[in-house]
Amino acid sequence: MKILVCISNVPDTTTKITFTDNNTQFNTNGVQFILNPYDEIALARAIELTEGGKGTVTVINVGEVSTEPTIRKALAIGADDAVRINAKPHDAWFVAKQIASYIQQNSYDLVLTGRESIDYNGSKVAGMLGELLDIPSVSIIKKLDIEGDLAVVEREIEGGKEILSIQLPFVAGAAEGVAEPKIPNMRGIMSARTKPLAVVEPVEVSTNLTFSGFEIPAARGQVKLIPTDDSASLIGLLHTEARVI
Repeated sequence: MKILVCISNVPDTTTKITFTDNNTQFNTNGVQFILNPYDEIALARAIELTEGGKGTVTVINVGEVSTEPTIRKALAIGADDAVRINAKPHDAWFVAKQIASYIQQNSYDLVLTGRESIDYNGSKVAGMLGELLDIPSVSIIKKLDIEGDLAVVEREIEGGKEILSIQLPFVAGAAEGVAEPKIPNMRGIMSARTKPLAVVEPVEVSTNLTFSGFEIPAARGQVKLIPTDDSASLIGLLHTEARVI
């Protein structure tokens, strides 16, 4: 079984975010980038599914050369090889088109993504890939097993769980619970240096999406303590400041 895992290079959540060019561009200076945590979950499950010679795992990233340390981490975790599509990831549509174009020339039995990237939280790429490749796509799965040429996935729905059987190939967006992220060991780190990393030039993609600007969320105000016997003040604040009643 051949599995392709789509990975993103995202800012560490502890990084202080700033913008440039009149708040229209993300400022990457001094930013620590990491492998998207949800993609790590997808990668961990892919490795589990192919253990014991049951298949291979390839990771793919749409990014410039600066993303290669993140790709090498994925190889250190256990991926067999990697592909970097040499382009700046403008938006989800651009990324999905690049990956779909690659898959159309290199078939895979299973394509995994994280449920979302922790920078834009769009949850779009898995669905777009399914549409572009004309294969089933299931987002935010909590469990994934392979039984012959069928995949059995579990999703959470309102009031319960949904269990689906899906014919391979298909695309899935992995969430917490699918697998526990793996920590690279020394052997993995050393072997990652020599594992294949192919660089592919991007295809031309037209997009109608433009970013007009970014804004930092407003700072949280100080906590106001109200005496337990002063319900009138509490109701007044909920009405005039919080505006929830």
